[in-house]
Amino acid sequence: MDKRLLKKGLIVGLLSAASVAAQADQAGGGGCGWGNMLFEGQRGLVPHLLATTTNGTSGNATFGLTSGTNGCDSSVRLGYGGRSMLAMNGMLDNIAEDMAQGKGEALDAYATLLGIEQSDRAHFAQVTQANFSTIFSSPDVTGDQVLAATVDVMSRDQQLARYAKQPS
Repeated sequence: MDKRLLKKGLIVGLLSAASVAAQADQAGGGGCGWGNMLFEGQRGLVPHLLATTTNGTSGNATFGLTSGTNGCDSSVRLGYGGRSMLAMNGMLDNIAEDMAQGKGEALDAYATLLGIEQSDRAHFAQVTQANFSTIFSSPDVTGDQVLAATVDVMSRDQQLARYAKQPS
């Protein structure tokens, strides 16, 4: 298989995982929306899918978050209990390779996940390349460690600091 095609497939997988991760967070709290009210106390895949579909199709969770109704609370801290998106998709090696070169599709996908605007991506590539040994501090570094180190490096850069807003 062509290495370029494989890399594109991995990037698509990474971005897909990002959307799944966004769904994994319990925005507005664990009981937010009519779907949660309808299926309260139930367990299993089917009730969870039905509750999510009910919340998503009617827009009631969005309304609840903005109005403070429907069991929603926007002051709760979002969390993610799954595995690192970078580790799940095997992207760490591709990101490391691109970061060492200061360019590439995996590095661009990583910048996208971090919310870095297109106009700041070249600068992000330069800064992360210059700080490669800090971000990839050991051969067995984890995705979580890479993310934390990247955010730390960004927080010390005047142009990228506004993107360094990971929860503590």
